[in-house]
Amino acid sequence: MRPLTHPITIAFGLANLYLLDLTGPLISTGHDVIYHLIGSASTVIIPVVVYVVLLSALITGLLFLAERPGPLRVIIWSALLLAIPSILLHTITNFSGDEVPDWITFTVAPLCVVALIVVSIFWKRFLPRFESVQPAAATILGFFAFTGVLIFAQLIWNGWQARNLNPAPTLHQAGVSPARHPRIIWIVFDELSYQQLYERRFSGLELPAFDRLAAQSTVFTHAVPTGEYTRTILPSLFTGIPASAIDVSARGTLLGLRNSSGGKWSGFQQHQTVFQDAINAGYTTGLAGWYNPYCRILPEVLDHCFWTYRESTPANLSPHRSVAVNLIRPFRYLWLDIKHLFGRGRGAPSDESRDIRQHSMDYRRLYAAGDAYLADPSIDFLFLHMPIPHPYGFYDRATKTFASKHTSYVDNLALTDLYLAHVRQLLEERGEWDSATVVVMGDHSWRTSLIWVDSMTWTDEDQTASKGGEFDDRPAYIVKLPNQQTSARIDETFPAIRTRALLDALLRDQLRTPDDLRTWVSSKK
Repeated sequence: MRPLTHPITIAFGLANLYLLDLTGPLISTGHDVIYHLIGSASTVIIPVVVYVVLLSALITGLLFLAERPGPLRVIIWSALLLAIPSILLHTITNFSGDEVPDWITFTVAPLCVVALIVVSIFWKRFLPRFESVQPAAATILGFFAFTGVLIFAQLIWNGWQARNLNPAPTLHQAGVSPARHPRIIWIVFDELSYQQLYERRFSGLELPAFDRLAAQSTVFTHAVPTGEYTRTILPSLFTGIPASAIDVSARGTLLGLRNSSGGKWSGFQQHQTVFQDAINAGYTTGLAGWYNPYCRILPEVLDHCFWTYRESTPANLSPHRSVAVNLIRPFRYLWLDIKHLFGRGRGAPSDESRDIRQHSMDYRRLYAAGDAYLADPSIDFLFLHMPIPHPYGFYDRATKTFASKHTSYVDNLALTDLYLAHVRQLLEERGEWDSATVVVMGDHSWRTSLIWVDSMTWTDEDQTASKGGEFDDRPAYIVKLPNQQTSARIDETFPAIRTRALLDALLRDQLRTPDDLRTWVSSKK
């Protein structure tokens, strides 16, 4: 028997083909899954390694059984090959990010099952065709086994590199008696649209906290975002370097940024950020943020740090569970779904319920961390990155509760207003609101036609609020200077990439009035 068509070789190729949906995200050169994991990478990667080994062993046993001529050989090979279309359809969907119409998904799998039943019953009739197809299929799968070796090796390597992904960070420590400054609070609300706040607000939506803020702040009406995706925008805002891509290592560290204007790569240097600028100016830095692994990429310039991001992982393996629990988790979900099929239970959690739970949990954890940092007066340069009003909607403004089904962007916008009111109340109770500088902005606007209009979570309310998915790229950008009591507007174009420079001017106490701010914006073009 040739090594290329040996059952072990074919089984390894098939196992890697079947599980590409799990291994692909973990071996991606972008390392996106690893970069955003808030727990252990090992508890996610090790179960996938075990699945590849066990599935290879199972298929090997079946192929050895299928070596003898007869119906069993035809049925086993047919079952293994007919499983491929549905698996690849699901894999391609996940890799491309495009949603396949339900009718295709619900058609392919039943057709393959029917085909298997027909082949099993009339195997003798299909035997000549089978004998001509099987050798070619075996050879193709044997060749894919070589790709499987590369995939498996990369999986092992990435697991080893990320084995200590999130140790307790050693943060910068402020001096024993740092000089006190009026506080600078920088808040990024993810996907906050200027248009939806102040220009074309949804009918009946009240946002009193944003209205109060605008009454004593400078509102930028034409802020230009630094990009469309948070992974590049926040490093750009920190460094002042416009980035179109980031380079992430298998260890989950941020290596570099690709300049969006020149296309050149430059290393990411945490000491070349606004947080180092704040430390140099004598401030104590704090950060509570979403999505990006801030405490992993900025430990030497942060005195206090908390970050969170709960994401969907391959097979929904949790970085917070043990390897043993994760190993059996998918099978437990499968069992729950089987019981549900026969009316014996609710079934495994749906993607929708999981999304809502993760998003709302991130919000609540950041809410608590933000409160702790706001209550600490020693943190006089504080950055908060909140996961609202970013879809999917998880707040119901009608009931004022966290929802059990996806709600709209408008609902999350109402929650954003409540959070802003909460921050203001905390600072007012401490007598710090008037003296504080508060910068509120969106990292990007509401990406209606760019992302959400074709998603399954798009609602009728979203459709109405966006006038059919029209995209307006202006993020909100609002600056309240110390003791400012009057409203002001800046209508000229303002690139958000200048946020670091703006914050540096605020750190140096160079901007005290709205006129100072307007002059600074005009002079720095």
